[in-house]
Amino acid sequence: MTVLDACLSPHVVMAQRDHARLEWRRPYLALGRVRSVAWTCFCRATVYELCEGAGRAFLRRTVQRDGGDDEVHETRTWPVGEARVIWTALLSGRAR
Repeated sequence: MTVLDACLSPHVVMAQRDHARLEWRRPYLALGRVRSVAWTCFCRATVYELCEGAGRAFLRRTVQRDGGDDEVHETRTWPVGEARVIWTALLSGRAR
């Protein structure tokens, strides 16, 4: 049995004072098929994912709750390159 001492996925750092505010909405089927291409560590209550499909991308935020009644929100879609820039901003605390 292997015990991992460190998380394998990144963690979101604390939001900077002048961070950009993302608009979070209830999930909607903007894209027919998407896949998560990057995500933050599941050891935190809030997990973020970068989802891509059909040349578009969005961020998904899941607040994990006891009992499995998770709260999920998503951003609007952007071109993949723009969404990756926003993903980096989220991880570094420049967007939330």
